[in-house]
Amino acid sequence: MGFDLGNLLSQFVNAANGNNANAAPPAGDVSDHFDQAAQNAPSDLLSQGLAAMLRSDQTPPFAQAAAQMFGQANPNQQAGMLNQLLSGMGPAVLASLMSGAAGSGLASLLGQATQQQDGGKPTVTPEQASTVTPDQVAQIASHAEQHNPDIVEHMSAFYAEHASLIKTLGGAALTVALAKMAETHRG
Repeated sequence: MGFDLGNLLSQFVNAANGNNANAAPPAGDVSDHFDQAAQNAPSDLLSQGLAAMLRSDQTPPFAQAAAQMFGQANPNQQAGMLNQLLSGMGPAVLASLMSGAAGSGLASLLGQATQQQDGGKPTVTPEQASTVTPDQVAQIASHAEQHNPDIVEHMSAFYAEHASLIKTLGGAALTVALAKMAETHRG
């Protein structure tokens, strides 16, 4: 018998909503359930669930979550995260971020980032990304969210491709993500 994504997700939505007497999440490790869902769900469903989780009042604010995941990522993932964040900002927003970070390593990094040929957006290398702190990522993410609320969806698409990073947020966040995926899946 194959994996039943709908059944797994419905158990999480029932638990989240308290819809029945057996309103507990499915037995087992929520991390394992998240792995199963991430491997079997369409990427857009996973991305939507992650965006809803990152916006939820039951999880840390987006900037804090981004910083936490950045701190647990490898340099390639860190570069990918930074490039995704920066690509969601226009030139004026990047300039204001650089001026607000004046004198810091962050302004230096943004100034040193190479320019892409197709859009002029900074490109951070893994080596450069490894010098950025989680606090600096929180600053970038907060700035990005203030100027582009869609950045959460933009980043969720990246996190859907690197679902292991979401697991660093803990079981409560994973449960929220699975419940949000279930609500969308049930539609």
